[in-house]
Amino acid sequence: MDFTLHVWRQAGPEEPGRMEILPAEGISPDMSFLEMLDLVNERLLAEGKEPIAFDHDCREGICGMCSLVINGVAHGPDRGTTACQLHMRRFQDGDSIYIEPWRARAFPVVKDLVVDRSAFDRIIEAGGFVSVRTGGAPDANTLPVPREEAETAMDAAACIGCGACVASCPNGSAMLFVAAKVAHLAHLPQGQPERERRVLAMVQQMDAEGFGNCTNHEECEAVCPKEIPTRFIHEMNRDYLRAGMRARV
Repeated sequence: MDFTLHVWRQAGPEEPGRMEILPAEGISPDMSFLEMLDLVNERLLAEGKEPIAFDHDCREGICGMCSLVINGVAHGPDRGTTACQLHMRRFQDGDSIYIEPWRARAFPVVKDLVVDRSAFDRIIEAGGFVSVRTGGAPDANTLPVPREEAETAMDAAACIGCGACVASCPNGSAMLFVAAKVAHLAHLPQGQPERERRVLAMVQQMDAEGFGNCTNHEECEAVCPKEIPTRFIHEMNRDYLRAGMRARV
């Protein structure tokens, strides 16, 4: 299979960017999207040219590093799939493929397709943890958790922090990411003592990082590789309002 790639190239955060047209020839339909980029980079290096910079790590749909907007869609055309799990058979031979980085004010471009997502780390540092004493793992596991609550917590914990929600939102909102991290602990007994402080601190940090507001477009849910539902945003808004009212009292 042969493709024509239109790839965003940017030398650095302060440098102007541009789309560069590159050929991708002799691509196996069984290659993943990142393997295709690997092959293109090998050929660029053989020609003495600068390879395409892009993020990757586990390549198993777990780490959330493969942050690519492919033909205008975060992670590409398949639902519930990361870019590393997207295969080239999903495209037609001869297709033109447009590849861009996440585009959000809170995710500045580092180089080419690599963006700085450390804003997510700072949001987690603000409150996405449990600091109460739970003892060892056996002690924590003895706490009874209703099955429905445990499953809901696991659904929220599936968030891999890739940032596709931010990249797809017209407002550059991180509400789905923050809501998932808040809900994960809000549905467990270990997360109750700090529940109100957590939601206030994480939302405050999210705003400080420059993310936009949620206006219920639900594009975030449509592109989330773990298909996290927007109902967690509704839960977080409720918790935030309750915590804010109690804090003022």
